[in-house]
Amino acid sequence: MPVVLTRRSVLTAATAAGAGLLTGCSSTDAGSSTPKKGGTLRAAFPGAGVKETMDPHAQQQFIDIARHKAVFDKLVDLDATLRPVPRLARSWSGDDSSRVWRFELHRARFHDGHVLDADDVLYSLSRILDPKAADHLARKSLSHVDLANSRAVGKHGVEIALTRPNAEFPALLAMTGTAIVRDGWDDPRHPVGTGPFRFHSFAPGRSFVARRFDDHWNGAPHLDEVRILSAETEARAAALQSGEAHYAHEMTPTFARMVAHDSRVRVVATPLSGAQGFALKTDRPPFDDPDAAMAVKLLIDRKRLVDVVCAGRAEIGNDLYGKGYTYYPDGLEQRERDVAEARRLLRRTGVLNTTVSFYTSTAADGFPQAAHLFREQAGEAGLRVKIVNGPPESYFTDVLTQGTVTNHRCGAMPIPTYLSERLLTDSPQNATAWEHRDFDDAFTAARATADVTKRTERYRSVQTTLRDRGGLVLWAHPEWLNAVSRTLRGVKEAPPNTVDWARFDTVWLD
Repeated sequence: MPVVLTRRSVLTAATAAGAGLLTGCSSTDAGSSTPKKGGTLRAAFPGAGVKETMDPHAQQQFIDIARHKAVFDKLVDLDATLRPVPRLARSWSGDDSSRVWRFELHRARFHDGHVLDADDVLYSLSRILDPKAADHLARKSLSHVDLANSRAVGKHGVEIALTRPNAEFPALLAMTGTAIVRDGWDDPRHPVGTGPFRFHSFAPGRSFVARRFDDHWNGAPHLDEVRILSAETEARAAALQSGEAHYAHEMTPTFARMVAHDSRVRVVATPLSGAQGFALKTDRPPFDDPDAAMAVKLLIDRKRLVDVVCAGRAEIGNDLYGKGYTYYPDGLEQRERDVAEARRLLRRTGVLNTTVSFYTSTAADGFPQAAHLFREQAGEAGLRVKIVNGPPESYFTDVLTQGTVTNHRCGAMPIPTYLSERLLTDSPQNATAWEHRDFDDAFTAARATADVTKRTERYRSVQTTLRDRGGLVLWAHPEWLNAVSRTLRGVKEAPPNTVDWARFDTVWLD
């Protein structure tokens, strides 16, 4: 399906060609076999226990997103270069002000037979924006949707009005938590979508089963059935190696090294798939002083963190999100370790030989290891660190309030979406408590700028401010490691949260 690049689309072809983007998706086993019909795929993901949900607007964990992806579709998704690409919306265009966007819809059918229309799109947006639904992650990013002035256009079109200009709007419809549901649907116990698989059963913290939907608008899946299971790292590895699972999500570099010569397993590695680092709370001492935050950015040994935590399977970060993505500010000097300068800044800010708390968890592989390395490196500069361990099932919510320092990671998403979701005063995932109205205004102005060159310049200024004064210490851009059995074909390299990630409608079993 071709990428739609209209006059007011998020990217132009020229921007995409010149922005140093990732290479496109390609199948890691292309041409190795002809697609076959039938079979049941068993995929193992890190679980989240009773917090798992089938509400596609309240998704928090990768396992939820994968389950929702099987049952629901979005209007727009992201390709491997983080460009918006058509899904339920087969095309889009914006007016000269970037305040009114028109989307032409596929004739997609819901699992109950209802044909997708504009009312379903408008209802989905109203549900996402429900002020009573605090767990709807896309609510903040889409808060400028003007539902009162949005409307159906003809039989297969919908016009979405905005309260302020946004040249990036189609990309926001590709973020997590933006699936299209049927008009009036509000029962996560009985999910009904337009996705490639029809819901069969779900047990939070355990399993999910969905079966092929033959009337899917993009073609029926090869598989008869998909089962998505919750399992910890060791259990995922064992299930894959024993043949009990065909797909294991988010594996460690240690596992990849261990199975390098195992004929039963193949690792699918995608470079530059997000970021890993530390988040410093900037609304409280000591990191309300940018010099104290800068001291941390200078005291860490980025290469050692990459070598130990990521087993070398990452590029060194420069305290900026989105290396390789559109709007990444290339050309900035790489920040290097400088313990003497870090100590000077700690002394000047009164932090030398004081203690800060690091709130960590086993919620993601490598988090505790990174925390202990941070404590070791900070000690060399005269900063003491107390490590506090939190529960994995609630860690990514707890970090919004707990700790002075926390682990931070993020999968792939457009840079404007990352900034909007994590770094504005009222962003829902603002782990650094970075709250500066002038920063908010500068970001909003950049996002509203129609001219690509000027918009890029404004985003560069916003990100440079964040790098020098904010609380994000991003030390790595890791590979994303999934693993599959040799009998599973058609799996593509893809950053998380993109169209070909955890995509089970195009794979098959030998």
